[in-house]
Amino acid sequence: MSKKFGKRYRADFETVKQATPLPLAEAIATVINFKKAKFDQSIDICLHLGVDPKQAEQMIRGSISLPHGIGKSKRVIAFCNSDKVDEAKAAGAIEAGGDELVKKVADGWMDFDVAIASPDMMRVVSRLGKALGPRGLMPSPKSGTVTPKVADAVKEYAAGKVEFRNDEGGNVHAVIGKQSFDAQKLIDNAEAFLEMINHMKPASTKGNYINSITLAGTMTPGVPVQL
Repeated sequence: MSKKFGKRYRADFETVKQATPLPLAEAIATVINFKKAKFDQSIDICLHLGVDPKQAEQMIRGSISLPHGIGKSKRVIAFCNSDKVDEAKAAGAIEAGGDELVKKVADGWMDFDVAIASPDMMRVVSRLGKALGPRGLMPSPKSGTVTPKVADAVKEYAAGKVEFRNDEGGNVHAVIGKQSFDAQKLIDNAEAFLEMINHMKPASTKGNYINSITLAGTMTPGVPVQL
């Protein structure tokens, strides 16, 4: 273990480096009982999937409102016509609008976590592809961020709705809560996420679909979970 890691991390790592995968409840108990940092760490779940990321039909992408939230609100903006602006802001959007909001973002404003768009606005929002795409902020029907129900989507994402997509290695990451959460809430959130991933299994996938599951805090080692 490199000395570039802190003493707390190295001490936690010693307790799990030889660990066999644990049942979900035990893995969660292990992570939340690691030594606390000076902030409430997010708990992340990572799945290594047996998908081919180069095949469009095997891409895993979506969003989910977890049963107990993730302990963090998000800054949401909404691209919508003027008749939906007040409704979007009342639902929690920090900014809402059409052409003027597109221009603001195009000019470099990026102080938000999620962008929602109504379908009729995508012809304008598409101009922002180069700005929003690399940051994972481009609205998409697959993630539920392009929808005629703008206010509902704003409310869900502002409350911490989780977006996910597989990376080039076939891994899917998602936050399922905070280290301060009651263990059962984290179990419920993890089970809800795993159930959704299972339902999204592509028909063309061959061999194992979920190869491994790991849980970790922001500053903790990973804990392997039994499949």
